[in-house]
Amino acid sequence: MRDGVGMVDERVLGAFETVPRHLFLPEIAAETAYQDEAIVTKRDVDGQAISSSSQPAMMALMLDQLGLAPGHRVLEIGAGTGYNAALMYELVSPGGEVVSVDIDADLVAGARENLASAGCRGVDVVCADGVAGHPERAPYDRIIATVGVWDLAPAWLDQLAPGGRIVAPLDLGGPQRSVAFDAVDGYWAGRSALPCGFMRLRGAFAGPERTDVLDCETGLTITLPRGGSLDRQAVLAAFTEPPVRRDSEVTVDSREVFGGLGLWLAIRGSGWCTLSESAAARRSHLSELSLSIGERWLTAGFSATDSLALLGRQDTLTALGYGPRGAELATALAGEIRAWDAAGRPGGAGLRVDAFPASTSDSVIAAHSLVRRRKSRRRPRPDPARPDGQLGESSPIRPSGELADRYVLDKTHTRLVLSFT
Repeated sequence: MRDGVGMVDERVLGAFETVPRHLFLPEIAAETAYQDEAIVTKRDVDGQAISSSSQPAMMALMLDQLGLAPGHRVLEIGAGTGYNAALMYELVSPGGEVVSVDIDADLVAGARENLASAGCRGVDVVCADGVAGHPERAPYDRIIATVGVWDLAPAWLDQLAPGGRIVAPLDLGGPQRSVAFDAVDGYWAGRSALPCGFMRLRGAFAGPERTDVLDCETGLTITLPRGGSLDRQAVLAAFTEPPVRRDSEVTVDSREVFGGLGLWLAIRGSGWCTLSESAAARRSHLSELSLSIGERWLTAGFSATDSLALLGRQDTLTALGYGPRGAELATALAGEIRAWDAAGRPGGAGLRVDAFPASTSDSVIAAHSLVRRRKSRRRPRPDPARPDGQLGESSPIRPSGELADRYVLDKTHTRLVLSFT
């Protein structure tokens, strides 16, 4: 695990050496428990995974983001097996407290049993909807969500102590980033944002994302992060016709596709989608254009009700259009790929995410961003929208509207401001 986490606090790594993971996975072989992999621990009636023990390397990175210290009071949203709570209790001892909340009674019971088996008696596991937090023990110095969330719940922000920190795998139009926020005057300042992929929060706060199975035989599945309608039969029929091809003349690897490029495409358009299919199926819709090969073929692109444009896996990234609007969508997709490349391929380590209350005006956000930009004294980037290629003040993300030097992603309770340094 050490090889995959970089410069992580030694106290965090020490906690993993102290707290035995296999005790929190009693039905899993010990040698499997100590692999640096996520392990599914619960599925729903349809066989979809709904709970897991997260990959240890990702857990370490998020705990490092959280910045725990002895004496901290911590709220965890999503108990899982109890392993993460045990690690946190090790880091906040002596004098600290950990409260872990989960909506599933069986997971709560299992986490309590696992914690008792490990001799960790300083964690309080509560059966409740984590969206409400746990006001009885508030305020908390640190709050962490271990499930993917569409928005920051008001209760979490209300229960965060002044100067506290919250870490959450946050939906940014489809792609997730584990974002660490510090509570400051009037907003939550982003400290770091790391790529991640967590099972989504269930319940009323789950967000608009929908996942549909298009072909049961091959397991062809589409995920629409922003919801919307889809004509299943029309899409399947579109796959039977040769696609319209639009070459981007941009070369990428799969990490960039589902990293910086994926984020760019997701936040600049309303139709971002991902498709996957079983690699073991006798026939496949995706094998010739998949960007990831494991147990499932995987690709992504833009969708409309009856049409798709998907990313192909050629050395030079290609947009392939299917259906009545396939050519239109493929042209748009290829154009965005070129725009991302011209902008310097943003979306990696330079991403910053700040969160403001939903009532915050554009003018307040613009003023805040101007002050922060002056403080950082960053060198302006070449503006891809200017034909002379001169340096400009705009960031790579240029949505329509007044806020052309950043991207504002409006949620229900917050406005997320994405910028690149």
